[in-house]
Amino acid sequence: MRTLELLWRMPGASERQRGPKQRSSVDAVVAAAIEIADAQGIGALTIRAVATELGLTPMATYTYVPGKAELVELMLDAVYQEMSRSDLSELPWRDRVATIAAENRAVLIRHPWVAYLPTTRPPLGPGVAAKYEHELRAFDGLGLDDIDMDAALTFVLGFVTSVARIAIDTERAATDSAMSDHQWWERAAPLLAQVFDAERYPLAARVGAVAGQAHDSAYSADHAYEFGLARVLDGLAGLIENR
Repeated sequence: MRTLELLWRMPGASERQRGPKQRSSVDAVVAAAIEIADAQGIGALTIRAVATELGLTPMATYTYVPGKAELVELMLDAVYQEMSRSDLSELPWRDRVATIAAENRAVLIRHPWVAYLPTTRPPLGPGVAAKYEHELRAFDGLGLDDIDMDAALTFVLGFVTSVARIAIDTERAATDSAMSDHQWWERAAPLLAQVFDAERYPLAARVGAVAGQAHDSAYSADHAYEFGLARVLDGLAGLIENR
């Protein structure tokens, strides 16, 4: 219940502990935590790191948030509160769905750590509520019942998140190895030529070579997103346009 009170900024939710006059706020703690996670990843997020960022002691920081788990929920809700919400009212349904997919992809590009958070129990704050309300409008009035509307949204967001994760992992691999995908494949190519039998794996050899040349890499996040989104929309069309 404490987390819900903090999510909705209920009066007194962050002022229960006695002590000196507070020098910060829940919003400042959340903003500092998001900045750390964006720059260094969610693994670098600790109450001590947030305290250092704000010039507080860890114990003082606990007067604003009960712990890291609650802080992450506040961070996610804050990110959702700030995300772009385009006017969907005059758009055809495919454009509406493509728009909410693009909005979510933009959030995951800006805040990569969000792609790895569990989604089964999202924080029940104003940011999540506003996001859900907005995204359901993409499916409203299409003849879907409420269960199908919710499932269709989950389907779209699941696709966006899965593609985003691969893109994030690809970027991390390049950073950790200090090599781009192109450089990595160039380095591996001589050894691969010795051990890979193109006659035994003719499809892998042909398709892999063509795709690698097209993308100048083993994977293109943009191509995967555009190709996959078109298939997602085609799949939904069978549900929506046959009503």
